[in-house]
Amino acid sequence: MPRLSEVIAALDALWPPERAEEWDAVGTVCGDPDAEITRVLLAVDPVQEIADEAIALGADLIVTHHPLYLRGTTTVAASHFKGRVVHTLIKHDIALHVAHTNADTADPGVSDALAGALDLRVVGPLVPENNLGRICELDHPETLGEFAARAAKRLPATAQGIRVAGDPGMTVRRVAVSGGSGDSLFDAVRAAGVDAFLTADLRHHPVSEATQHAPIGLVDAAHWATEWPWCEQAAAQLDEISDRHGWDLRVHVSKTVTDPWSSHHTSPGAPN
Repeated sequence: MPRLSEVIAALDALWPPERAEEWDAVGTVCGDPDAEITRVLLAVDPVQEIADEAIALGADLIVTHHPLYLRGTTTVAASHFKGRVVHTLIKHDIALHVAHTNADTADPGVSDALAGALDLRVVGPLVPENNLGRICELDHPETLGEFAARAAKRLPATAQGIRVAGDPGMTVRRVAVSGGSGDSLFDAVRAAGVDAFLTADLRHHPVSEATQHAPIGLVDAAHWATEWPWCEQAAAQLDEISDRHGWDLRVHVSKTVTDPWSSHHTSPGAPN
C-alpha cells in the first residue's frame, strides 16, 4: 500500500499547488505522511456529511475541491463546525487533501470535466493565460433551451436546477463553460465569440449587462453541480496512477449532494 506522502506527490503532479491563486488554500489539511492509504473518497465539499461518509466507507483519505479553511483560522476547536470536521478526521485516521484553483487551471481540469459531462467538444481554453474555462463546440446546433435542457439532464440534480438568460429559441453552436463562479469571465466570453456560456453563481447586474451588451445565452447551474464532474475525472486519474504503480487503491466518488440550497419554489405565472 502507498503511504500518504506518495499519494499526495502523485496528486500534486496532477494539480501542481504552485498553480493555485495566491488567495487560495490548497494542499494537505490533515494526515500522517507515513500512514498507509487503501481507500480514497473524492467530493466537492469538506463538510461533516462527507467526513461521516468516509468513516462508513473505511476511507483513509478524502480529496475535495473546496478548501476547509479558505481564510485561515486560529482554532480547530470541535465547538465550531469546521473544527468538528478536523476532529472527526483525525480521530478516525482520515487525511484530507484539497485541490481548488490548481485543479481549475489543470489540463485536464474542472472545466474539462464539465464539458465532458455535457458531451461537448473542447477546442481550447477560455482564458489562455491561466488555462481557465473551456471553449467548446456542439456536434449539432441546438436551441438555447435545448442546451439548457441538456445541462439539466447531464449535471447532478439540485434544488436550483438550471436558470437561463436570453432567447430560448436562439441557435447555439459554440459555447464557453467554466466550473464554479464565472461571472468575472464575461470579457473573455465576449472575446471568444461564443453563442452561450454555462457556469454558476451568476449575479443580477453582470447578467443584465452581459445580455444588453450582446445577444448571448447564459446558462446558470448550481455551483456544486458544475464542479462535481471533476470528482469523477479525478477518480479516473487516480485509478490510472494506482494501476501504474501497483497500489491497488480503491477510489470512490461521493454522490452526497452538498449543495447548500435545499428546495426551490417557482412563482405562479413565472416564465418557464
